[in-house]
Amino acid sequence: QVQLVESGGGLVQPGGSLRLSCAASKSLFRINAMRWYRQAPGEERELVAGITVGGKTNIADSVKGRFTISRDNAKSTVYLQMNSLKPEDTAVYYCNAVYGSTWSDYWGQGTQVTVSS
Repeated sequence: QVQLVESGGGLVQPGGSLRLSCAASKSLFRINAMRWYRQAPGEERELVAGITVGGKTNIADSVKGRFTISRDNAKSTVYLQMNSLKPEDTAVYYCNAVYGSTWSDYWGQGTQVTVSS
């Protein structure tokens, strides 16, 4: 199993920045992929960004050019840097790990991001 602990959410004004962190209980070299999802009230959970064990990244079109995903292997931590935030970025952000030969999903508890003036 993989435990994930997210941090870094909060309230920010439009145009501001936040960095989310997701600390994993296992080495990132043992995790097939790490992803960030978000879910706004009344909406489905959507994929925001992902990074594979090989370092390949993908970013959703809705946040491309504003969000970046990165990782620190020594800290077993993945980051989501969010710049130029908009009110529509308001959501609970979840960290996800795809682990093992069965490609099982593990989830963090979520962290609230609110973009409002």
